[in-house]
Amino acid sequence: MNSVVCIAQVPDTEARIKIADGRRIDESGLKFIVSPYDEFALEEAIRLKESKGGDVTVLSFGPDRVQQALRECLARGATKALHVKGETGNADSFGIARVLAAAIKTIPHDIVFFGKQGVGTDNSLVGPMVAELLGYPQVNVVTHLEVGEGKVTAHREIEAAEEVLEAATPVVVTAQKGLNEPRYASLKGIMAAKKIPIETKNVTDLGLQDSDIYNQRVTIVSLELPAEKSGGRKIEGGDPAVAAKEILKYIREEAKAL
Repeated sequence: MNSVVCIAQVPDTEARIKIADGRRIDESGLKFIVSPYDEFALEEAIRLKESKGGDVTVLSFGPDRVQQALRECLARGATKALHVKGETGNADSFGIARVLAAAIKTIPHDIVFFGKQGVGTDNSLVGPMVAELLGYPQVNVVTHLEVGEGKVTAHREIEAAEEVLEAATPVVVTAQKGLNEPRYASLKGIMAAKKIPIETKNVTDLGLQDSDIYNQRVTIVSLELPAEKSGGRKIEGGDPAVAAKEILKYIREEAKAL
């Protein structure tokens, strides 16, 4: 049972973000990590390999720094890695999906895993787009997965209920938090990962041209940080009834929330 796990490298969720030229993130000095939802996808693929055999190929499209993320995935238990070189900042979700779909066609696979969204853009578009481009069934926001002979049974949370879907392989699955608990890389895994070569390709190796990827249908008009929060207001005094009146007065007259 072979799996492909598509990963995105994103800014560390603990990092302080700066904006450059009003339309993009300033990457200077910024730490990058594997997108957290992709970690659930990777863990599920590794568990599938451990129970049923096969390979786990991690795939990413991006600049040279992406190799660090791929190497981390190999240390956790992936068996192969493919890096398609390119600048994702100049591509929209559809452009990225076209690259990944073309790359997936070159890799033996039964299941293609994604995180449900890439932290940062939070579009939740690339996985479903890849499924459409490949003509595969897709099950999204999965919290439990059972893999049988030629099919998967996927559980996903919906409002006040759980939905259970069955799909034939090959299939695209996007992972939600709760699907599993991602493992950390062991020292043995880190050392072994150093010996695994990362295959690299350019978009032209996949039969694509820059115009196929960077002809953006969606563009960022402006990007800005949220406004700084103002300081809180402290109400002095130990009488709860008096404090309650002051709070209500503030909500009505100053915050104008009532």
